Amino acid sequence: METVAVLGGGKIGEALLGGLVAAGRAPGELLVVEAVAARAAELGERYGIGAVDAAEAARRADVLVVAVKPGDVPAALDQVHDVLADRSDARPTVVSLAAGIPTASLEARLPADTAVVRVMPNTPMLVGRAMCVLSPGAAAGEAELALTERLLAAVGRTVRVPESQQDLATALSGSGPAYVFLLAEAMIDAGVALGMPRATATELVTATVEGAGGLLTTPGSDGREGVAPHPGLLREAVTSPGGTTAAALGTLEAEGLRTALARAVAAARDRSVALGRQDG
Repeated sequence: METVAVLGGGKIGEALLGGLVAAGRAPGELLVVEAVAARAAELGERYGIGAVDAAEAARRADVLVVAVKPGDVPAALDQVHDVLADRSDARPTVVSLAAGIPTASLEARLPADTAVVRVMPNTPMLVGRAMCVLSPGAAAGEAELALTERLLAAVGRTVRVPESQQDLATALSGSGPAYVFLLAEAMIDAGVALGMPRATATELVTATVEGAGGLLTTPGSDGREGVAPHPGLLREAVTSPGGTTAAALGTLEAEGLRTALARAVAAARDRSVALGRQDG
């Protein structure tokens, strides 16, 4: 198997490393670059992986995963550039998990013709339920995309999109968990305001969100066998004419929920575009 080196031992970096170990990847095939010694030691003890400096990671890796904050990406790539340029064997595929940074900006800080795959993950990666959106750079082909998909399968699902759609994907799946959390928080607060104990309201809402997500991802759950469920059909199945759900949905529609969500997604997309320009 490939040697995978992760630049950055934060939450996302740890989620990937932990997922790979849980999926059966040998710890000896995994490396982490983490500037904080105590954190590096913690990861080594928890997963049995080796902590190395950036140069050593660049020398040994078949896949180099950039999992640092977007503002730290230039410095991280500068640390590995010369070692990658001097490698006599095939250079590693560089997989970037940094939000908003275009492949062209990454490639500009790497040796010419380095294969780069841009990935937008989301925080459910922390529990092995990520949605990761992939786009290839100029030198990345089918082999590099397939390699990245195999890697990320350890922490969730993947989908390929043209890089022109990465900002929109960021708005939908990258930021999307926060929209769901806000909805859950509002539902809990409404229950408390109407007299239910917070613990009970929290249990009801969180279990409902989990169950609804299961229906959305279970083929045939909307009554149509062999196809992905349609959220509109699932909603209709819950909604009896003149019933409680119809009353609630009527209020949400009247209050402009769909319009607000559409504007929110557009705002997130526009912000992703702006951050990408800012980062090069």
